[in-house]
Amino acid sequence: MTPDDPLLKILACPLDKGPLTLLAPGDALYNPRLRRRYPIVDGIPQLLPSSGEPVPEAEHKDLRHLS
Repeated sequence: MTPDDPLLKILACPLDKGPLTLLAPGDALYNPRLRRRYPIVDGIPQLLPSSGEPVPEAEHKDLRHLS
């Protein structure tokens, strides 16, 4: 998945239904509002609520500029 992929415009977080940000190098989608990361496996976003991983505060601070 790349930043210009049209799929990014329609993908949403399964928990708050808000937009997601692609993390470089395209291995995960990030929800800065809930501080959750969803993996992309073999090009397929894993957007089940149970697939999301909490992002620690220190890492969230580093990722804030992406959203």
